[in-house]
Amino acid sequence: MGLLRDELLKSIWHAFTALDVDQSGKVSKSQLKVRDNFDILEFNNVCWTLCFKKNINMSHLLISNDDAFKVWCIFNFLSEDRYPLVVITEEIEYFLRKLMEDMGGIWNQERFDDYKLTLNRKQQCLSAWELIELVGMGHFSKGMNRQTLSMGISEVFQELILDVLRQGYMMKKGHKRKNWTERWFVLGPNSMSYYVREDLTDKKGEILLDRNCCVESLPDKEGKKCLFIVKCSDKSFEISASDKKRKQEWIQAIQTCIQLLRLGLPAPHLEAKLRRRELRQKQQAEQGELEERMRLLQIANENKHRQLESMRKKLEEAAATATLEEQRRKQTQTDLQDRYRTDLEREKMVRQQMEEQVAQKSSELEQYLQRVRELEDMYHRLEDALEDERQARQDEETMRKLQTRLLEEESAKRAELEQIHLQQQRAISQTQAEKQELESERLAKETALQAAMLQLESLERERHGALEQYEEVRMKLEQAANKTKSWKDKVAKHEGMVRLIQPGDKGPQRMTNWGPAAFTDTELDLRKKSWQEKKNHNQSAQ
Repeated sequence: MGLLRDELLKSIWHAFTALDVDQSGKVSKSQLKVRDNFDILEFNNVCWTLCFKKNINMSHLLISNDDAFKVWCIFNFLSEDRYPLVVITEEIEYFLRKLMEDMGGIWNQERFDDYKLTLNRKQQCLSAWELIELVGMGHFSKGMNRQTLSMGISEVFQELILDVLRQGYMMKKGHKRKNWTERWFVLGPNSMSYYVREDLTDKKGEILLDRNCCVESLPDKEGKKCLFIVKCSDKSFEISASDKKRKQEWIQAIQTCIQLLRLGLPAPHLEAKLRRRELRQKQQAEQGELEERMRLLQIANENKHRQLESMRKKLEEAAATATLEEQRRKQTQTDLQDRYRTDLEREKMVRQQMEEQVAQKSSELEQYLQRVRELEDMYHRLEDALEDERQARQDEETMRKLQTRLLEEESAKRAELEQIHLQQQRAISQTQAEKQELESERLAKETALQAAMLQLESLERERHGALEQYEEVRMKLEQAANKTKSWKDKVAKHEGMVRLIQPGDKGPQRMTNWGPAAFTDTELDLRKKSWQEKKNHNQSAQ
């Protein structure tokens, strides 16, 4: 009943749409007349009459009005259950393929694929009037005449609308006279009607099928071949087909109807329609689910793309920062290398200067040692001369004066040495760095100072010894006069720590580690100024 209601609603929609001229959605009651008892075909014909003239022109079509009505009914059967009514490409292909099969033609799939591409660019579906025009123009039935096209439309109409599963001429055995008569049989879902002719105008009877019926094959008898029997609860019907193939087809079709009645299933074409619709709905649901998944994947992809873009920007920023840091590091490394190279060069120069100073000090030390050795030699000769002077009494007064002068010079030299020592102590205490640099020089100077002090002490002891031997020297003085003259000439060539005891400058003289009066005041000031410049240069380098 639900399927019948849906089909009737579709026909009513066509009629209602045709009557709603101003498209207000309202139709007067006088235009719609409803009867309690009506035939479905007659009802569809009434709705067709109300709507077809306003929607299609039949003059240029290859089909008649009756064929157009049948295509219209087929459209209502195949259309979707939504309004406005349309038929989709899958149902169009199903209808056209079945039409070509019933006309005995060959289905051209490539032509329909081309047409489907054109249809998809528009709306992917057709209305009832577009479907009638497509069939009436003969686009897919080229080479077929009008009669063949009309017969094909009628066969599809009978199968889909009238529920005709099979039809054709067969011989039937009568129940009363037992004679065999040719009849036109029409098999439906629950009945098998037979007529005098195929125009279905004179119906002679009907075989009602139910779940208790059965169909069996019979052996040939009474001169009839290809026999089978349909057994019902109240009657049995013996039928003869034209050949074995048709006999088997009829038996199979009747058994199919009985089996469907036992299972409570609709007609095969209705079941196929429902399966196609369920398959489309499933495909649409899968398509919708796939589209939803694609949408979610697209959203996730966009989010991922944004994240990747953000990560790419961060990586670019990090790379730029790393590049900048690398440049800074390289610049810093270059600066450090330049500074280190400069420091190395400065240290090399300082080392060279120190080596030069060490070499100079070593040379001066060699000269100093040479002078010491010469002085020692002079001391030995002086002892000999003093021995001679002790014997010279005549120079006693001169020796006393010379001894007095020697004492004064020794006192002055001692004062000078103490002053130099104080200056060295003050210079050493100015800075710890200068102390480290001049430690070796100070030690050398202190060593020389101590040696000089030892020499002075030795000279003082010798002086005391000379006083004790003064008397003896007076006796030998005359003899040593000649020797003393030659000794004075030799001593005049050396300016060492000890000067010849003779009249001279009474002014203060400097005592250095090279001996007394080895440097003048001007030379000492120059050496002090050079040493101060070197100290300042080392402090600035550090």
